[in-house]
Amino acid sequence: QVQLVESGGGVVQPGGSLRLSCVGSGFTFHYYGISWYRQAPGNERELVATITDNDDTASYADSVKGRFTISRDNVKNTVFLQMNTLKVEDTAVYRCKARERQWPNEIYWGQGTQVIVSS
Repeated sequence: QVQLVESGGGVVQPGGSLRLSCVGSGFTFHYYGISWYRQAPGNERELVATITDNDDTASYADSVKGRFTISRDNVKNTVFLQMNTLKVEDTAVYRCKARERQWPNEIYWGQGTQVIVSS
């Protein structure tokens, strides 16, 4: 059974930090690139960060560059999103997505974890 499970969300004050985790099971994790997306109420879904499967290359949305860091631990089948200097506008549900680089390019989604940045 394929699963992607996020955790680590919560309520934090502006300027604070959180670390999100995305744990995969039921598929060959290290063959998949992993992305974090977020969606706030009334907003479209936004790609936040991606890490590749083959060389761990990371990329970020301009809105989080310099504040967020994505990393992976293939031994633990986990991808992390370290979020620092959080802003109110970072408030959203954060979901991870796994995409197989080679055919058949399977895609799996997690359920999401809520992040609220508020004073």
